Amino acid sequence: MGPRGQFFPAATPGGPPDRYNMTSQDRTPAREETPPNAPQNGDSHLSDAERKLSVELGPLREQIDTVDRELLAMLNRRAKLALEVGEVKKKYGAPVFRPERELQVIRKVQGANPGPLLGESVAAIWREVMSACRGLEKPLEVAFLGPAGTFSEQALYAHFGHEVSGVPCPSIDEVFRAVEAGTVEYGVVPVENSTEGAVSRTLDLFLQTSLKISGEIALKVHHNLMASTPDMKGVTVVRAHAQALAQCQHWLTANYPHLERQAVSSNAEAARMASEDPTVAAIAAESAANRYHLHLVRTHIQDDPHNRTRFAVIGRYETEPSGSDQTSLILSVPNKAGAVYQLLAPLAENGVSMCRFESRPARSGAWEYYFYVDVEGHQHEAAVARAIEELRRNAAYLKVLGSYPSSK
Repeated sequence: MGPRGQFFPAATPGGPPDRYNMTSQDRTPAREETPPNAPQNGDSHLSDAERKLSVELGPLREQIDTVDRELLAMLNRRAKLALEVGEVKKKYGAPVFRPERELQVIRKVQGANPGPLLGESVAAIWREVMSACRGLEKPLEVAFLGPAGTFSEQALYAHFGHEVSGVPCPSIDEVFRAVEAGTVEYGVVPVENSTEGAVSRTLDLFLQTSLKISGEIALKVHHNLMASTPDMKGVTVVRAHAQALAQCQHWLTANYPHLERQAVSSNAEAARMASEDPTVAAIAAESAANRYHLHLVRTHIQDDPHNRTRFAVIGRYETEPSGSDQTSLILSVPNKAGAVYQLLAPLAENGVSMCRFESRPARSGAWEYYFYVDVEGHQHEAAVARAIEELRRNAAYLKVLGSYPSSK
């Protein structure tokens, strides 16, 4: 040991400094001055322009990193509040998902948005934030017309965000049954297409079910031709849902008139078949091509470039007013002259606008019809409530399918 109990020996006077007794200043190795514009270690492979770009971007990226940390802290703060909301809802047996509340939140942030983010982008971001927070409370299970890769699945995520569990069903009937049985909280079903009109099976099931419409989604529909080979070599048949085939019939006739056309239960099912059979091509969403590893032969082959499909969200709960709502009704009238005019007169008299009117034959075989009517406003608003009460007096049958936030 060294003097005064030191374990290591002291430095030799006049000799080189001992390495254990050096100060931090002593330990700093001498280095040559680096010219201001000389490349730093690891940057020698960069051009002068790339180095200047890196220098200029550096402070901006640091600011973005700071904002990201602040944003993450705020998102987690919001998530904790959402968990508290979930506990209160659980205490009173309230539903986890309140579409009218989520729409109010989106409208509020869109109204406060100074830009440069677009309102559409703000809505998409907040929808996913709310979906993630809602998923902490309780991940929703939502049925849709499957298999995976259908437009119904796209509509599901457009409405609920991606923090949900999608449950594919083989038919529209099965979607209704899953919600009615309580297997899932909600279902998403197609209602009408801008080219082909109403989805008749959905309308028939609305007549029979006790479920409520709690939301709607208007989805732009882009059809794509896909196959296991990029040149369609060996393909003899194209498969898709009947409505998709109808929506692309002129394009198919002009480009592939020799192909047989076969309708199947869904576009995604057609894509699955195409992945297993090189003689089959499918019309489906781009997501189906990715899922089933198919080549996109042509995109956007629908005859109408503005093709849209409207979907309904069905559930067991009624939706409260959001401030911009729509109400769906089913009506039938006595078989007498002027009955339809008399039936609908209360709407005009109460200043309630009708935005959809669809007739569907009753299954009685007596040439009777049910009318599917959408009106602006919520059923609990005074004018709409008065109109519905008067309609009820005039109609042979009236059913309120639900009031829900409008997608317009």
